[in-house]
Amino acid sequence: MLRSPDYLKQAPMTENVNVSAIQMASGTNIDANLLEAKRLIKQAADDGSKLVVLPENFSFMGQRCVEMVSVAEHFGDGKVQSFLSRQAKDNDIWIVGGTVPLVSSDETRVRSSCLIFNNEGELAGRYDKMHLFDVQLIDANEQYSESLAIEPGDSSLVIDTPCGPLGVAICYDLRFPEMFRDLIDKGARIIAVPAAFTEATGKAHWDILVRARAIENLSFVVASAQGGFHVSGRETHGHSMLVDPWGNVLAELGKGTGVASATVDLDFLESTRHNFPSLNHRRLTCKTS
Repeated sequence: MLRSPDYLKQAPMTENVNVSAIQMASGTNIDANLLEAKRLIKQAADDGSKLVVLPENFSFMGQRCVEMVSVAEHFGDGKVQSFLSRQAKDNDIWIVGGTVPLVSSDETRVRSSCLIFNNEGELAGRYDKMHLFDVQLIDANEQYSESLAIEPGDSSLVIDTPCGPLGVAICYDLRFPEMFRDLIDKGARIIAVPAAFTEATGKAHWDILVRARAIENLSFVVASAQGGFHVSGRETHGHSMLVDPWGNVLAELGKGTGVASATVDLDFLESTRHNFPSLNHRRLTCKTS
């Protein structure tokens, strides 16, 4: 049965806006990580960006997920949350705040929360990571069990921003296309993906997954990654990138810290959706939260 795709009706046009993906190689020293994030946020703002996306675990990245429990903040109060609010206001910029470990209902686990602050330093939205990275990478001799330390979220998020309606996904979420369909159903035109892909999984799948999510959803994707060697001994893949609705990579970094910036052109997005209306042709839908 064909759908009635009200969410695909032409959205109000937004002026073209520059956005940035920030890449870091965070460690366990929160103050040092925040200092580096401050420098990169200012660099992006000075270059004209109106929205920046920080990577997953930007303020703290230990060797094991359970270490996040010891640095968890209460929602609405804490050093990292105050930092994000202050940087957004001081730089007159919207910030998609990577992830911040927040106290959960389970004292042994945290919520891995992406907090979005507007350019006045006000909290504009919160998304808690839903899909948790519980995998064993045989070839890389690595094992991850995020569910031991993270309590999963249960709802997706789309909010209005100067770049148009923004959806948020975090790292492992990238492997679940039904979640991105849910974001599109809620009106997203641009999707931010803070991430910390391992080197092994990133080398194999990062570029493919990021571009696929942009192409199949005819949306801009801003994917900000951890990228390099960390003091914990971990290595992350990096390659933060901005991809347009046709799958073109507009900007990309390799390894190390830095800023990748590009323009979100919603006229191009709407034109692409009009001329190539694959989203209108959907015959099956998935049940999502």
